[in-house]
Amino acid sequence: MSQKHSRGPQPAPARRFGLARILSKRGLCSRTVAAQWVRAGRVTVAGKIITDPEQGFPLDQAAIAIDRHLVTSNERRVIVLHKPRACLVTRSDDQGRQTIYELLPQDQWLAPIGRLDQASSGLLLLSNDPAWAQTLLDPDSHVPKRYHVQIRPPLGAEQVATLAAGPVIDGIPARPMKITEIRCGGKTQWLEFTLTEGRNRQIRRLLASQGCAVLRLIRVAIGPLELGALRPGEWRELSLREMGALHASDSENED
Repeated sequence: MSQKHSRGPQPAPARRFGLARILSKRGLCSRTVAAQWVRAGRVTVAGKIITDPEQGFPLDQAAIAIDRHLVTSNERRVIVLHKPRACLVTRSDDQGRQTIYELLPQDQWLAPIGRLDQASSGLLLLSNDPAWAQTLLDPDSHVPKRYHVQIRPPLGAEQVATLAAGPVIDGIPARPMKITEIRCGGKTQWLEFTLTEGRNRQIRRLLASQGCAVLRLIRVAIGPLELGALRPGEWRELSLREMGALHASDSENED
């Protein structure tokens, strides 16, 4: 007479989520946009195109790709790009204008951490880790960002002090900022702005309220990370030490 051997309790199967929800949870886009990507055949799982946004997978599914670019990786990747002026922070442009993705490696999905408008240049971070990127974007982190701005006409010391101490945008007070003069050449002036929050076109709108035209706007640093010697259009990988320093800057600036 044969005996049955108990295998003991079996692990519960991993909970599964709809593919659109997974993409949304990873911070890549809204659930609605994710569903559109899936239906359009832009998303693959383990190399297979999935067209049903509700098809279920484990939340930590490792081989999800959008447009053949992996959106997850065993290793975090962070790139710093010197965004050129007039280059768009978008994947494609129906008017044929240059985008940052024409300058970047094509072997992996990377998303920008924040934005720089078309007329601005300077330091732009991109990463394949949306959760890590969100720690830098969180308004409560107050990671400082420095900009060098050329304006015309110059501002007087009293105007600079007023802007720095109590700027108001859309009727809502903004966080105080540090503004220092770099140099003044008569008709134009270079100022350095240090912001600990990011509102849409914040510097340009504040200067416009003072009757100033912005001639150049360059982001030169995020936290301890400097633009350095990177030329417009060049990029490099961040080291683990630099990633750690950015995270430390995030923690140090929490209220």
